[in-house]
Amino acid sequence: MKLHEEMLDGSTERKLIEALTNAATEVYGENFRPLVVVELFGIPRHRWGSGGAPATREAVQITLNMREAGLTRLDPAVLITSITEAATEVFGDQIREDVSVHLVGVPQGRSGVGGEVA
Repeated sequence: MKLHEEMLDGSTERKLIEALTNAATEVYGENFRPLVVVELFGIPRHRWGSGGAPATREAVQITLNMREAGLTRLDPAVLITSITEAATEVFGDQIREDVSVHLVGVPQGRSGVGGEVA
């Protein structure tokens, strides 16, 4: 998740990690929980912009990288909705229209762990 650095306050991080992990397990099941890795990237407000100007509103961008096959097992809208709800759970509903979710499907054989193709 990329978000404005100012949105991280020491307690928000734990809430985000829990909410995003829960969002994924609600869709894929409890067995998916150990596979969820959440990374929070705080970007100073003056380094984030759109439309040619620095950002004036709070915004978050969430990217979910997973095997492509995992994205074909369900309607992507279900996952996007679940992840968006997790962000609004932490930051409030006023951020909803500024939550951007990107699902990235990695083809089989295009990722690895420990030097081994997964």
